[in-house]
Formats: sequence, structure tokens, C-alpha cells
Amino acid sequence: MPGQFRDRLLRTLRALQPVLDQPGVLVIGSEVPNLLEQDAASTLVVSEDVDIGVPVASHAHVKAALASLRDFEPSRDEPSVWVPRSQDLIEINFVGMNPEGDIEQPAFVLEDDTLPLLVFGYLSFLRHGRTLEVDGVRIPLPRPAGLMLEKLVTERTGEKGDRDLLVVLGLLLTAGAEDLDELATAASRLSKELRQAVLSNLTVLSLMSPHADMPDPTLHRRRVAEILSRLEGPSNGGAPR
Repeated sequence: MPGQFRDRLLRTLRALQPVLDQPGVLVIGSEVPNLLEQDAASTLVVSEDVDIGVPVASHAHVKAALASLRDFEPSRDEPSVWVPRSQDLIEINFVGMNPEGDIEQPAFVLEDDTLPLLVFGYLSFLRHGRTLEVDGVRIPLPRPAGLMLEKLVTERTGEKGDRDLLVVLGLLLTAGAEDLDELATAASRLSKELRQAVLSNLTVLSLMSPHADMPDPTLHRRRVAEILSRLEGPSNGGAPR
């Protein structure tokens, strides 16, 4: 199953290469932990779609690149979602980013007949990290710390909230010491309200039950607890445990 999903994921990204080559575009969301595994092993499957972050400044470039795609078409119900014409590929969700904007700016819609985008303020946390090259596909990814923060401060509930926290878990499992240092430093600079959201969501992650065919949070509670303890420390604006 992971091997089959990996193949579908890479075929999808290969078909999207003209879009991925546009300035500032990033693969974001649930597929990032899969791609950060050794050889993009894709065993940390949380959901089977691909989120593409489109900077507002690059919207016109991305729209032009979409014209060259032959394997996808816009959804009739959601024009920011492009659906594959083959079952061998994965659905694409386009979302807007404004890297120069205020992280606490309310979401707004960038209106467009071809590619309307919902632009989320918290996606301003995302910065370009590595561009992987896997099987000839160039894949621009965000820095893990910024993506973790975006997932941890965004208010989501129910199944969607659980999936976002499992993406954080997947990122923690692939993160290095430098990524965790960056997460701690960035968290320490947040407002009190956002810092509390980070701590609350990590606490929820530390208590989550397993979800079928997804990373098991019960196997990694110690690691989550260690991160939580670090972020709760005085140097990060919290009280000692």
C-alpha cells in the first residue's frame, strides 16, 4: 500500500511539474512528511490529496502554467480543486499564501475565473525549505517548523483537526534537531494566544487514539511530550512544568 501510494504521489507531482516550477510555489500539507522520509517512502499517509500553496504574487504565473496540464481539470463544485482524469493520479487542492502578509490576517478570497484561491493568513508561517529531486521530479517543500506551526495554531475540529495533528506527528518523526530548534524559537515569538493554541494542540496530539491506516500517536507520546515540555519552558514564554 505505501509503495502504491508513493507511485501515485510521484506521478501526480510529475504531472504538476510546470506548476511546481513557478516562483514560491510549495507542496504543503499532509504529503510533506511522506516526501521527507528517506527516498520519499510515503508511509506516513494521512490523506490522499495534494495541497499546493500558491503565493499571491505568483498567481498569474501559476494560472498560465495550468494551461499546460493535460491530466487534470477543475472540479465543477470547487474551482480551486483540480481533479485527475486518471485513477493513477491524486486530487490537487490549490490554496493561497501571502508570505509578506500578517499571520493573523483573516482569510480572504482571491477572485479569479480560472483559479480562485482562499488565502490563509497562517500560511505566512511557511518558507521555502528544501527542493527535493525524487525520480526526476523537483518538489519544493516548506521548512518543517513553519508547517508545524501553521497546523498547530489553526483552529480545526473533528476529523480534519485530527488529520492536521497527525501531519504534525509525521513532521516530528522526520524532523532533525535544527527543525526543532527553529520550532521552539518561532513559538517563543508568538503572541500569548497563539502560543497557547500550539500547546493545547500538542496536548491533544499527546492524548489521541490511533486512526486506521495513519501514523499511530500512541507509539510516539514520549516524543510529543518532550516537545511540549520544551515549548512550555520559561524561555518560550510558558511556565515550568
